[in-house]
Amino acid sequence: MSMDIVFMGTPEFSVPCLKRLISDGHRVSGVFTQPDKPKGRGNIMTPPPVKVEALKNGIPVFQPMSMKDGTALDILKKLSPELIIVTAYGKILPKEILFYPKYGCINIHASLLPKYRGAAPIQWSVINGEKKTGVTSMQMNEGLDTGDMLLSDEIEIGENDNAGVVHDKLSELGAEVMSKTIDALLKGELRPVKQDDSLSNYAPMLTKELCPVDWSRPASEVHNMIRGLSPWPVAVTTVDGKPVKLHESRLCDITGGREGEVVECTGSLVISCGDKKCVEILKIQAQGKKAMSAADYLRGNRMEKGTICK
Repeated sequence: MSMDIVFMGTPEFSVPCLKRLISDGHRVSGVFTQPDKPKGRGNIMTPPPVKVEALKNGIPVFQPMSMKDGTALDILKKLSPELIIVTAYGKILPKEILFYPKYGCINIHASLLPKYRGAAPIQWSVINGEKKTGVTSMQMNEGLDTGDMLLSDEIEIGENDNAGVVHDKLSELGAEVMSKTIDALLKGELRPVKQDDSLSNYAPMLTKELCPVDWSRPASEVHNMIRGLSPWPVAVTTVDGKPVKLHESRLCDITGGREGEVVECTGSLVISCGDKKCVEILKIQAQGKKAMSAADYLRGNRMEKGTICK
């Protein structure tokens, strides 16, 4: 069985869901995505990944600046979908759109709801040291990720997985959860479950204000912050007054030292944290340079034991 579906999504995370709708044989009558944006040093106007995939498959693309001025609703009335699938679209849908299709709007959300509602659930699950996360399909309502839960599946978060690794795993898992949700919907087997609001955590958008490393925190928290902010916006510290970005780290057995003190810098870069435990920096980036291994960085940048990172 197949359905008439409109898809709404924008970043790379959303692409596997769109591909799965097509491969499952559904009629995707239109794709809504964010407007093209300037990127790079040349400020070249660049289409979102979902737009690229839609055009590749001959699907009409719509990029309204607003979902609230009636333009998007007029487009939907012409497309007349039975269902709207939303995956990381990046715009809030008004009530008249949420409840326009026969089966409403289903969101594919990158967390095990009700935990981590909001814009950055993947990154905050890593920053907070979660051991598992997942994807939940949800019947959308007017709240922020507060609709009834439909289906979910989970993955483990490895000790050294960064947000980019978890993103890629959940992107593929999201397509699977979405496919199973639509299949269950067609068979009349969905059993919506209300969320327990008391169990929810808000996962706000990441900003560069989060990036400076607080070396007074325990080593495990510093490590989680570094991997949760990788590949963007990337944790940062200062060495001899110069900012460096920390892309990758791991916990190690070395102990001792003051907060932020470099306790090893011969071949490996080890920094002490607030609990006297240490993190080893594996990938680092000096200002104006490309990211490189800590070993390569140390070969080209003199550093002494006892240096304090701030």
